[in-house]
Amino acid sequence: MVTPNRRRRVTIADVASHAQVSITAVSKVIRNAYGVSPAMKDRVKTAIQELGYRPQAAARAMRGRTFTIGVVLPHIRNPFFADILDGLTEQLEGTDYQAIMIQGGVTRQAEKRAVDALMDRQVDGILMVGPLAAKTRLEEVGHDMPTVVLGRHERSAVYDSVVDDDDAGSELVVKHLISLGHRRIVHITHQDNSSARPADLLHIIRAEAYKRVMHEHGLQDETAIAKAYYNEEGGYQGARELLSRSPRPTAIFAGADQAAFGALAAVHEAGLSVPADISVAGYDNTKLADLPNISLTSVDQDGAVMGSTAARLLLERVEGRTSAVRFSVNPRLVIRRSTAPPDGSPRTAT
Repeated sequence: MVTPNRRRRVTIADVASHAQVSITAVSKVIRNAYGVSPAMKDRVKTAIQELGYRPQAAARAMRGRTFTIGVVLPHIRNPFFADILDGLTEQLEGTDYQAIMIQGGVTRQAEKRAVDALMDRQVDGILMVGPLAAKTRLEEVGHDMPTVVLGRHERSAVYDSVVDDDDAGSELVVKHLISLGHRRIVHITHQDNSSARPADLLHIIRAEAYKRVMHEHGLQDETAIAKAYYNEEGGYQGARELLSRSPRPTAIFAGADQAAFGALAAVHEAGLSVPADISVAGYDNTKLADLPNISLTSVDQDGAVMGSTAARLLLERVEGRTSAVRFSVNPRLVIRRSTAPPDGSPRTAT
């Protein structure tokens, strides 16, 4: 079998020869170093484009940067993560940086392997979305490289945080359902393998806010929470558990849109309709929630803004900022057709 000849990789020497400058000058342009004239920069960049030169990542790392940002996601199935990535990649446009995404998995051990793999590849910074690791582990990573944590509410002087005001968001949903006349409002929350303090976890904050608002309206005896997972199967199983209660609830608040989609399936399977028999609300305001056949009432925490902010904070840290920043999104409720007054109850203003 004849092996086809591979095209020889273009080297920095080829670029220097093509641009008629020194190798040192090409290196300075690639590193955006001080002391390069605009004319020389244009000549070198033109040569790079004409020759299709790509600096080797290992060589760039030896010079101090790889111009890569590592993103650790729990998994890739949650549509809200796509909103975060959209914002992140938009923020990186116009820079020399690219994002490398990796799944952290559902265990702390898998997550650690994912983070270690990114560090071994010498990424310039890491964004960890909803990590399971303890704060001490996150700070270990933050000491080694610029780090931003998205979705965890603890404060740290070592890494930056991007969060949603989950207490306020949950309150918006429950007050909306109460204003429609609902009293038997139930909640689907998440369970995971996190080592964080419970008070720092978004799903705990959302569940506690649900209970608080119900209590403030004298509905503490109507509260019921199903612990499942923030995915379709978890929402389906959680809704089946809650629908078996007697008397049956009139509204389900799922702590994530993914779980709400599963809840909608369980309601349909039970022979009930939304919202005539039962209202369903979610959290995240994913693009799927806006589809006409779903039309899910949901809390918008603006994933694109969270992603773009995380990217901006990472680049600031790469450039040398050491003070910690904590950015919080103000949620808003997007009301759609999945929520309505229960039969026989008048609708009041939200």
